[in-house]
Amino acid sequence: MSNTELPKTVDPYRLAEQKTELEGFIPLHALARFLECTLPQEASSGDAVCHVKLKFDQDGERRRLVEGELGAEVVLECQRCMQPMSATLTSQFRLGFVTSDKQAQQLPKDLEPYLAEDFSANLWTLIEDELILVVPPFPKHEREECPASAALEELEPDSSAPATEEPRDNPFSALAGLKTKKH
Repeated sequence: MSNTELPKTVDPYRLAEQKTELEGFIPLHALARFLECTLPQEASSGDAVCHVKLKFDQDGERRRLVEGELGAEVVLECQRCMQPMSATLTSQFRLGFVTSDKQAQQLPKDLEPYLAEDFSANLWTLIEDELILVVPPFPKHEREECPASAALEELEPDSSAPATEEPRDNPFSALAGLKTKKH
């Protein structure tokens, strides 16, 4: 990965016409909305970054688009034990640049619209949106790594263990006998 900080704003139309590729990073401390999804101590880490690769291009109908991938190491709160946990967020995306809702509706299904007003796009906001989309809704440690695994084992026995429980009778089996009796 490149050690270059990505520019905040670009002209995506010009970059698409020139088939430009950008590679670099964005400091996570600059993405305030995304930091709300992580633990507070992540906000104070000035060296945490999101690595990004972007390829600007045009499709056969001259629509300007960007294909990208990103990766970031973050700290989230485990929803089992409520303790910090490290997570790697990754995403691959494909966006079509539009200047109106009408253009957005005309994009093919495989392209997500990205509104680029005045032929300008804020790359940091674009990447922040993608990061927010890949944050798991309920982050959890792996079961065996979770500090709450002992308490969890008492409440939910490991589902990978073989079941030793005998099959229970069907609660409606008594009704079957009533059905065959004639009055």
